[in-house]
Amino acid sequence: MGQQFYVSPEQLMKDRADFARKGIARGRSVVVLSYRDGIALVAENPSPTLHKIGEIYDRIAFAAVGKYNEFESLRQAGVRYADVRGYSYDRVDVTARGLASVYAQSLGTVFTAEQKPFEVELAVAEVGEGESADRIFRLNFDGSIADEAGFLAMGGKADLVQAVLDRLWGSGAELGQALRWAVAALEAPRQDAASASPQEPLTAALLEVAILDRKVTRVHGSHRAFRRLSDEDVAELLAQ
Repeated sequence: MGQQFYVSPEQLMKDRADFARKGIARGRSVVVLSYRDGIALVAENPSPTLHKIGEIYDRIAFAAVGKYNEFESLRQAGVRYADVRGYSYDRVDVTARGLASVYAQSLGTVFTAEQKPFEVELAVAEVGEGESADRIFRLNFDGSIADEAGFLAMGGKADLVQAVLDRLWGSGAELGQALRWAVAALEAPRQDAASASPQEPLTAALLEVAILDRKVTRVHGSHRAFRRLSDEDVAELLAQ
């Protein structure tokens, strides 16, 4: 019988974390940011069908980077959780914080118990009555969770994207301004001097954009705040 090699728990966790980080960094970035009338979710995503952004429940949206099959299974599980909880109790009992806690438990269990961790990073956003009531949660591959104030960037060269948002973002902006901030941040890695070759600017066709509209309940009387923007809508907003 061959002798088994010993690997310390610290080294095992480090190897898993490095593996997940490399997988996430290979993807394109996603930005989530609050603005005056809601929350905007913007992803660099040329695919018209393989979405990185999705609706979870009335005022809750989901965004992800990493392996599509892994984060899509998590999105679907989140929709089922929200539907069951809203039906069993009340619609107001479905919150981004509760959903983020469920995701954190699932990601943490996979990271510690399975041979391969999920190569994903998630954002769960819930629009409030005002910008101060918006909730944006970041979930890492290891189950760690953070409550972000105002905006977040994840995937790809997230540090560069986050640095641009740190400089540009401010509360009270209109949707068009928020989208222009998001695009400027997403273009930062393309303009990086260390980039192998220059890339074309981000146009509406290369973006996936959705919003959570905080006015929808007051104005339209609908429960659903989530809305995708067409390429034409995005192009018009960026051109303002």
